[in-house]
Amino acid sequence: MNHKKIQRLMRKYDLVAKVRRRNPYKAIMKKRLEHRIFPNKLERAFDQNVPLKVFCTDITYIPFQSNYAYLSVVKDIASGEVVSWNLSNGLEETLVLDTMRTMPRVHTDAMIHSDQGFHYTNPQYIATIEGLGMIQSMSGKGSCIDNAPIESFFGHMKDELDYRSCTSFEGLRSLIDEYMRYYNCERKQWTRNKMSPIQYREHLLTKSSVGVGLQSVH
Repeated sequence: MNHKKIQRLMRKYDLVAKVRRRNPYKAIMKKRLEHRIFPNKLERAFDQNVPLKVFCTDITYIPFQSNYAYLSVVKDIASGEVVSWNLSNGLEETLVLDTMRTMPRVHTDAMIHSDQGFHYTNPQYIATIEGLGMIQSMSGKGSCIDNAPIESFFGHMKDELDYRSCTSFEGLRSLIDEYMRYYNCERKQWTRNKMSPIQYREHLLTKSSVGVGLQSVH
């Protein structure tokens, strides 16, 4: 008897073969292994002084006049610079994957810290981070303070940006792009010697190169 006929009869009479039947528990375990959680390696060590070495990332919800959008951001903890961002009107995995694709070149074994959201435990994201040579770190469940630098940035941005008056997605994108330029290039920060993030990044790099030069002299 043809195997297709057997399959048709089995479907018709709701017959299930006991031999090699799919184990639902194995399927659940496989899914859990694909979405991996990483330990908190950052441990709130926010006092960093090497640019492009330690990053934090998250997503925030942006409502505007005609709709809403989601903003994914990666921030350099040492300089305070927003090094990559992506705006989308959906929460698909591409939101964070496209954010990571525009990352600048980073140090070997650089770290990126996030929460335990499904975007960051997804196997595609994990593979992308590994491809960049970076190490993952994650906040504990419900511990938003573990990712305080990015939460602080979102708070300042929403206080300073009139995003609710935008009438279109493209208008919102232009407004956010302009804010990122202002934040990185012009917005002075008291805790960073009253410098903008890009100025402070250059300051740290110069300071680091001078220190290496002095060591080589000795």
